[in-house]
Amino acid sequence: MTNAPGPLLPADEHFTHQVVDTFSRVGQSDRAWTEKVCAMAAAKDGSVQLVLGLGKYTNRGVMDAYAGISRGTEQWTVRSSRRLGPDPETTTIGPISYEILETRSTRRIRFALDANDVSPIAFEWIFESAIPPFLEGRESHISRDRYRVDADVIRFHHSGTATGWFEIDGESEQFQSDWVSTRDRSWGVRYQVGAPLDDLIPSPVPAESSAYVIWFPVSCTRGDGTPYGLHLYYQRFAGPGYERQSFEGAQEHADGRRTKFVEARPDLRFDDETRRIEGGTITLTQRDGRERVLTVTPVSDTGFHLKTGLYGGYDGHWHGEWRDELHVEGDHHADCTAADALRNVGQHRQTLVRVDDPEMGGVGYGDLQSIIIGPHPEIGLKGTGPP
Repeated sequence: MTNAPGPLLPADEHFTHQVVDTFSRVGQSDRAWTEKVCAMAAAKDGSVQLVLGLGKYTNRGVMDAYAGISRGTEQWTVRSSRRLGPDPETTTIGPISYEILETRSTRRIRFALDANDVSPIAFEWIFESAIPPFLEGRESHISRDRYRVDADVIRFHHSGTATGWFEIDGESEQFQSDWVSTRDRSWGVRYQVGAPLDDLIPSPVPAESSAYVIWFPVSCTRGDGTPYGLHLYYQRFAGPGYERQSFEGAQEHADGRRTKFVEARPDLRFDDETRRIEGGTITLTQRDGRERVLTVTPVSDTGFHLKTGLYGGYDGHWHGEWRDELHVEGDHHADCTAADALRNVGQHRQTLVRVDDPEMGGVGYGDLQSIIIGPHPEIGLKGTGPP
């Protein structure tokens, strides 16, 4: 029967239904519906960074994932994709897996890449919560394109610590020092899912357009060992005849409270050719009008380029694309700053940064993701930057 409920899953035993169907289906038919996780773990000295992301595309019948390691400007990536059914609840795709170990106070999560035939890397890390996860504002994640809604998702971010090991070219190493880990989870209708449609009205981007986007969660510690978090999401888009700016940010407390900031003024420096962050400050305005200045410093050249994880498409392939019953592939870039590599890996990176917060007496480490497209003469950027 075409109108029959979806097949029963173990999740249907729990009293958590919110639509009149089983957990095998979502509440709408949009092919771009996605449930997503994106995570990283990094040594605080910036020597190495591990990443893992996973997407479930219920209305496309696909689950895919990526995992990788960044060491300096060198990067390895493994990508995998599989048919969603008949096991849509298992978050394992070939050698890549995501496992929820504890959902209550600690929220422990396991991220793993098994040894594989496509890349000489493997790892496992356990994420453990430092502060609770926090939802981000809905308005920051709704994208409108004239007469249609291009994306509508809800997202939370989460900061913590990591323990584990990694292997490169047969050399295995346990985490030797403090590691920081961040993750974010989202669900809803996302952009850039599946190959771009070729029967839509053309919507060219004017050459004069520019974008300045920074998003990052930070896990901070005061001198007495007390943890707290920071989260900033700043967006500025401009072009002929228009400019749009938005911001959300807050200090996040271990007891679940948030102290919101009302404005941000980034004064950050970026390399014109690669658009890698070089450092700077962010001035935050608090509700009482006082200003709070954060100093942001990249720890090293290490930072994973997310385009190889299919963000924005890579090598002609896209998130949620049907590849086969199971498909696994990988690649290696010896120097992501080289001109030929940069054209492929793009500028969108998960960069480990140190944040000094003198007003709170705290020092933090976070995952700063930036996209700086087009000329920005006010900060010394004259070119257009890599994709």
